[in-house]
Amino acid sequence: MLQASDWQAISLTLQLALVTTVVLLVLATPLAWWLAFTEKRWRSWVQALVAMPLVLPPTVLGFYLLITLGPHGFIGQTLEALGGRHLAFTFTGIVIGSVIYSLPFAVQPLTEAFRQMGRRPLQIAASLGASKLDALRTIALPMCRGGFVVAATLVFAHTLGEFGVILMIGGSIPGETQVLSVLIYDHTEALNYTAAHTLSLGMIAVSLMVLAIVYGRRRS
Repeated sequence: MLQASDWQAISLTLQLALVTTVVLLVLATPLAWWLAFTEKRWRSWVQALVAMPLVLPPTVLGFYLLITLGPHGFIGQTLEALGGRHLAFTFTGIVIGSVIYSLPFAVQPLTEAFRQMGRRPLQIAASLGASKLDALRTIALPMCRGGFVVAATLVFAHTLGEFGVILMIGGSIPGETQVLSVLIYDHTEALNYTAAHTLSLGMIAVSLMVLAIVYGRRRS
């Protein structure tokens, strides 16, 4: 039987996943567009930087975010000097960590979708008098809808399962930073295996559903 703290962590996790997904779709779309069509020589370096979270240990990323956003970091100190508070161990802090850690899961599917579309449809639209914004809104986005679905689904699911980055930058504060993956760890440490099993099985079911959606989109 799930307790109130479990439901609180589930709600917080869903909020984090939703906010991260929306933010990344906004940020990743222009970046993926640039990566798909640019001929700049340093494109490969940008790709490598975007993909780093795929190979970088989450604790390393979380550590440097903690240093940067904490009370002794540049961003944390600046915010406190302006009368605010640092972002370590806050919901905003774990959102920033999630956005950075899930960046490749948004950029890579969108980049591939834009590449498959190619420049030709946009060139035709331009020849008919459509502005770049109109072409993007009425042609590119509908043609690449599948890429956006895959990107959003992967980011949402990946955020649900984040652990190392969240634990480093957010800790385990109930109602503030204690997300589902961290709560499962806490239950396991407390030898509360029944609750850990229940929450883990739920995440397995969600992960399976997400993968089915992604592979289904790729076949269609």
